[in-house]
Amino acid sequence: MTESANQEMLRAPAEVKFAEELDYLESVDDGPKPFAWRLSPKMVRTFILGSERADGLDREIPQKWFGDRTFVERSIVTLASDRGLLLIGDPGTGKSWLAELLSAAVCRNSTLVVQGTAGTTEDHIKYSWNVSMVIAKGQSRESMIPSPIMTAMETGVIGRFEELTRSTSDVQDALISILSEKYVSIPELDDDNIVFAKPGFSIIATANSRDRGVNDLSSALKRRFNFVRIPVVTNKKSEAEIVRFRTVELLRRHRIELEVPPTLLDILLQSFADLRAASAAAGSDDERLESALSTAEQIGVLEDAILHSRFFGDDTLRATTLASSLVGSLARRSPEDLAILNKFWHGVVEGRSKKEGGEWQGFLEGGREAIATLS
Repeated sequence: MTESANQEMLRAPAEVKFAEELDYLESVDDGPKPFAWRLSPKMVRTFILGSERADGLDREIPQKWFGDRTFVERSIVTLASDRGLLLIGDPGTGKSWLAELLSAAVCRNSTLVVQGTAGTTEDHIKYSWNVSMVIAKGQSRESMIPSPIMTAMETGVIGRFEELTRSTSDVQDALISILSEKYVSIPELDDDNIVFAKPGFSIIATANSRDRGVNDLSSALKRRFNFVRIPVVTNKKSEAEIVRFRTVELLRRHRIELEVPPTLLDILLQSFADLRAASAAAGSDDERLESALSTAEQIGVLEDAILHSRFFGDDTLRATTLASSLVGSLARRSPEDLAILNKFWHGVVEGRSKKEGGEWQGFLEGGREAIATLS
């Protein structure tokens, strides 16, 4: 796909966005490949975690997912087997992004996705019918509409299931059959009534650990998945790398030329670290912000501040704008969250402002003003 076509998409999938990298890795990859994989497991890891000097490549492959390499390696090994992969963790830990990168590297198609909700039905993971064609010609394979999962089975690629625990038990039970039997029967048809999965088919599912108790997975379905638990990133260096990576993407997507001062990035990271510490020390849920305080939410705060600076400022990101964006993004419950943020601003931000000065002073004032406006 051309660069101009890429730019016409609001958000290009990973296999389009990184097509040149994937083409290059495929051209130099001489490692063993399971099934019909486009890249070997080692090259899949390189694509996701970035290249090292020891890899011997004549071009650098940047890191795209930031976390423990063992999580990526175990995920790749699972996909090379006949078991499904379940990525589980708190919101904003990069589960969906890792699933997309894995699918793009393995089969160059990350778009065969089912979104799990309370309204997801068995049809969404198996098949449905084109009603007008059924009326005109009757039920046939031609009038059948395969789900993304069935399409993945027929083509021997990876299907994705987002937020698995939000779907009902009926849907989860249907998934057990697909994962164990590796085929879907179509009882409405007399002939050609079984779709068998081709080698290479697998499912990557994600689940939010905060949804525990919504629609818990049965023991039978758990046995069909290898679990990879993705922890919240707490290492400040790793978190800074993630935020910088996403910020560069954001600026490129919006075609904005704006510098994010390192001091403001440090303030954002430190503020989230302090908020997490306060949340961990809180005695009840009423004393904790509703926000998960994830890395993804930090990126959202920064995006809001950048766009505000671009469209309503002077193309300069300031501490006051960053503080206003943080308060506006995290104050979801009123008055509970506002009271928590007000206490945090007086007890923590004010102390850092007095001790460290600089941009912390503008951050202090911007937060105070935002809290007063929302109260």
